[in-house]
Amino acid sequence: MSLRAIAQIAGSAMTAQTVRLNTISSNLANAQSASGVEADTYRARKPVFSAIPQPGANDMQSAGARVQVLDVVQSDEPLRKTYEPGHPLANEKGEVFYPNVNPVAEMTDMMSASRAFETNVEVLGRVKAMQQSLLRLGEG
Repeated sequence: MSLRAIAQIAGSAMTAQTVRLNTISSNLANAQSASGVEADTYRARKPVFSAIPQPGANDMQSAGARVQVLDVVQSDEPLRKTYEPGHPLANEKGEVFYPNVNPVAEMTDMMSASRAFETNVEVLGRVKAMQQSLLRLGEG
């Protein structure tokens, strides 16, 4: 596998993790937003990734694969419904709807995404170091 292919794979992974981090940030920012109507309530979003084989690869294991973000979809988990008749957004039954965002799971995903991003930055750094070593070999 060429150094260029490795850099492309790491770059695509960094892009995917950036989308993942932005989605998590949006979920956390809206975690406590309330609504009196179920249809208007924020729903957690999750990115969907796909592996794209490198050109000329006959299987995923031999040549690696780039990451592509296919879509960002809404979670189908049920919303949190609470009985709060004094809440200004409560409906006629006194119910308030909150997003289906689990802050603990989102923070765990955030840590995972940031570590994956850091790993790919390190991969790119090592590719650069290997390229510089190759150039030094040609000098002497």
